[in-house]
Amino acid sequence: MILMVIIYLIFLFWENEQNEEGEAYTIEQLHVDYPQSDVPVRYCNHMVLQRVIRGPDNTCKMDHVFIHERPRNINSVCTSPKMMTCQNHSATLCFQSLTKFKMTVCQLIEGTRYPACRYHTSSMDGFIVVTCDNMGPVTFQRYIK
Repeated sequence: MILMVIIYLIFLFWENEQNEEGEAYTIEQLHVDYPQSDVPVRYCNHMVLQRVIRGPDNTCKMDHVFIHERPRNINSVCTSPKMMTCQNHSATLCFQSLTKFKMTVCQLIEGTRYPACRYHTSSMDGFIVVTCDNMGPVTFQRYIK
């Protein structure tokens, strides 16, 4: 039994080390919550902790969006004719959804260091803008009301 606990702790430590070394999370892991989690109060605070949403050096992210839509519908954004240059002035193309998606917008109201971040929760419908590769959406860029 003790051996199992030691193995578990080693695995847990190794997993946390991987995450801190910049493990790439997918758009689905970071932004998709479908069907929407049944969190009656403080949705954003709960989801940010559950998904370990944080900025560089464990800072609180100023805002974060959770999209409540089927992953296959989000994937279809990459075939949208609404293409544009991404806002960061790079040569990367962004794709805008043709329809509005249900989403929750989380805006930081208190805290600077993860996990002591507190968010305001707003539900809304909006268009999403993503970058894509051959496999589908790679990064969520922004939303448009």
